[in-house]
Order: sequence, then structure tokens, then C-alpha cells
Amino acid sequence: MKKILLTGATGFVGRQIHRALTQAGHTVVPVIRPGTQARLIEDRGDAAPIVSVDLFAEDASWWSGTCGDIDAVVHSAWFVEPGKYLDSPLNLACVAGTLALAQGAAAAGVGHFVGIGTCMEYRLPSDHLTVDAPLEPKTLYAASKLSVYQMLQRYFADMATAFSWCRLFYLYGEGEYPNRLVPYVRGQLEQGQVAKLSSGTQLRDFLDVREAGASVAQVVETGQEGAINICSGRPTTIRELVEAVADEYGRRDLLEFGTAAIHSADPAAVVGVCNLVRGTSVGETGSGKTA
Repeated sequence: MKKILLTGATGFVGRQIHRALTQAGHTVVPVIRPGTQARLIEDRGDAAPIVSVDLFAEDASWWSGTCGDIDAVVHSAWFVEPGKYLDSPLNLACVAGTLALAQGAAAAGVGHFVGIGTCMEYRLPSDHLTVDAPLEPKTLYAASKLSVYQMLQRYFADMATAFSWCRLFYLYGEGEYPNRLVPYVRGQLEQGQVAKLSSGTQLRDFLDVREAGASVAQVVETGQEGAINICSGRPTTIRELVEAVADEYGRRDLLEFGTAAIHSADPAAVVGVCNLVRGTSVGETGSGKTA
């Protein structure tokens, strides 16, 4: 079993990575902001968390000392405040802080560095996004993620540290921001109110965030390197997803499609091809260099 440093452990995705890693028997060392320990998953059985007021402001020497006995780093922290993150200049601070973390981890001899990317790094729209698909980010957020991937791919190339980059697609589930699609629809239906929606024709690759967290944990298990699409690989229209949610309540009558306009920047299709290496059981090693 490994000792894993995890950033973003209180976040939407990070909590699920945390859960999956601890369930697999690893020791997780979360890096958290002051006063946020209560937001970590329960019954984690981890080492004491590391507290930083701003982990993106820490330098490489701080990270080197922090990573002294760490086998792998999973870096899921980033600025992702809804409505602000796509073009926020704070993305630049996240880039600088991530590079400092990577330098510190390498200096400490960490065997595996796992970063979290986004499907928005690709040229869109596309309903068949392999990891070799053209890259063309349209927001500062996506461009920042892609720049980190490209720099760290080159940085780690001649080092003993394995490097993995997990590109997440469209996630939903536990802990999701309430104004996102699925929580919004559930909230409206539970109140017996109409959910106003676009036509819902956009094709998406939806995945439960728990499965995404387990997939990232699998990357730690197998040591799979390079770009990895964390996705279902199944094309689903937004309408199909919403209708499946409504069927849980027996209230398709409360869905009002075509009321909300589709944003001009909203891609018609974003569907991935999953290349995740899986073992036949948790903890089994697949192909790729182990951490």
C-alpha cells in the first residue's frame, strides 16, 4: 500500500478520490485549508492533514519537505468557483502553484505524480475524443490545464517520477454545486415545480463523480502514465439524462424543454473514448510503470 498526498480533498472530485484511495487501503495525506477538516470524508483512517492557507502560494522547497515520505501525489485542487473559473486570472496562480508542487515532489523523490485535466482541452465539438485528438482550449481554464499537462509531460520525461494526466468529462453526483444541471432538476421536481431547460440535444459524456474518483484511484494502482480520459465513452443527450432523473420521480410532465437557449459557446458534442487501464480487482497492477 502507498502513502499518497492529495490536494483538493474537500472538493467535488477530490472527496471521491479520497474515498476510493482509502477504501483500497492506501494512507492518504490530505492538504487542506484551515478550518475545512470537517469537510473531509468520514472514517478515513488517514495521517493528519497538512494545512496551508493557500497551497498555490507554497514554493517548491515547502512541497519538497511536505513530500518527504510520499509515494504518490494526486493533485485535484484548482480554482473552480462556478460562474467565475473559466476565464479567471486565478487560473494563472493555479498553474504556478502546480508547477511548484511538481518540482517539490520530484525533488523529494515521489514516484508518481497524478494531475487532473479537463475534456475542454480538446478541440470541440467531437463525439469521439481519443487522447490523440486535436487540442484546442477555448477558455483560460482549459488553456491553463493544457499548459500544465504539456510542461509537466516534458519536465518528468527524463525523471524517475511517473506522470499521469486524468482528463475529466461531464461529472454529476454527490456534493455537486446546486445550480448545476442534475441538482437543479432534482430540486425543481422535489418541489413540484417546472424545470426550464434547453432543447437538450447536446451530446455529452456523463459519469457519476464516484466512478470518476475510483478511476483516478485506479491510475494510482496501475501506474498508468500519460493522458487518460476519465469518461463513460457513452454518448447521451442532455434530454436523455434529464428524463432519466425525472423518471425517478415519475414527473416527466415537469420538464419544459426549449425554454432556455443553448449558449453559443456550448459544444454540440463532447464524448470521450476511455483509455483507462483497469485491473481485474482493486489493487491489481495493470500495464504501465508503477509508482
